[in-house]
Amino acid sequence: MLALTVPSIMLIPATAFAHDGHPHPALSLTLDPWIVTPLVIIALLYGRGQRKLGHRSCRGQRRLARSSLSFWSGWSVLTFALVSPLHELGEKLFSMHMIEHELIMALAAPLMVLSRPLALMLWGLPQTARALCAKVVGSRPLRSTWSRLTGGTLATFLHGVAIWAWHAPPLFDAAVTNIGLHRLQHLSFFLSALIFWWAVLWTANRGMAVWHLFVTMMHMSLLGALITLAPDVRYQFATRDASAWGMTPLEDQQIAGLIMWVPAGIVYAGAALALMALWIHNSAKGGPDGTQAAHH
Repeated sequence: MLALTVPSIMLIPATAFAHDGHPHPALSLTLDPWIVTPLVIIALLYGRGQRKLGHRSCRGQRRLARSSLSFWSGWSVLTFALVSPLHELGEKLFSMHMIEHELIMALAAPLMVLSRPLALMLWGLPQTARALCAKVVGSRPLRSTWSRLTGGTLATFLHGVAIWAWHAPPLFDAAVTNIGLHRLQHLSFFLSALIFWWAVLWTANRGMAVWHLFVTMMHMSLLGALITLAPDVRYQFATRDASAWGMTPLEDQQIAGLIMWVPAGIVYAGAALALMALWIHNSAKGGPDGTQAAHH
């Protein structure tokens, strides 16, 4: 997905004067405080917690280093998707919008889940706030709710509902033209993806995790195929500026569908194959079919 995104961004200056000699507006960073503020707070809390726990044993430091690499990689992908010129370009091209969504759901979310960042973020809080938050997080109602949400089937269902509902043409076009709905769309994608990937990587046993990944890959590929093969333009507002970037609205829609159909499907299929390999390897060694596949 990054391989698709970066060349697209790099080609912007080259294509800026390609449409009837009229330059496109310059693309800039998206400094929406509703986006930037949470990203900064998350980074500060995690960084402060990481610094506090950096004096642990060598084994603990290695584990912390792996976790931190995963977190900062995911945070960087999330920031790139929401703050870089890709975000503004995604408001003009449906295909770029689709890349933005897949970066959020299929790369940023699993990388951040893999790091299990909550403990370090709690350590990033002042002592009084940390004790209060730890008490809330450890409360029985919250733990019970989280356990149900990440039970595998429900997590897969919620993630699927978020994907299909927001890609319904009327709702998707509404999100493009309404900033409040646009923020809610991205929040829904990210939160449902966090819940889904937590279930896959930390809650479900490996066999069920493979199944949930396979189901998600199949329905996302189906949706991508439906978008790609639609005979006419279904996303009127999302593709309305395509001609200014050298494409017809239908071509923009077809590229967006292909991005969901192929690259996104490959991510979920690759994760399923990786977990299946771990499952088979562990079974061959006589190990239990447990959860927390990410430890490997």
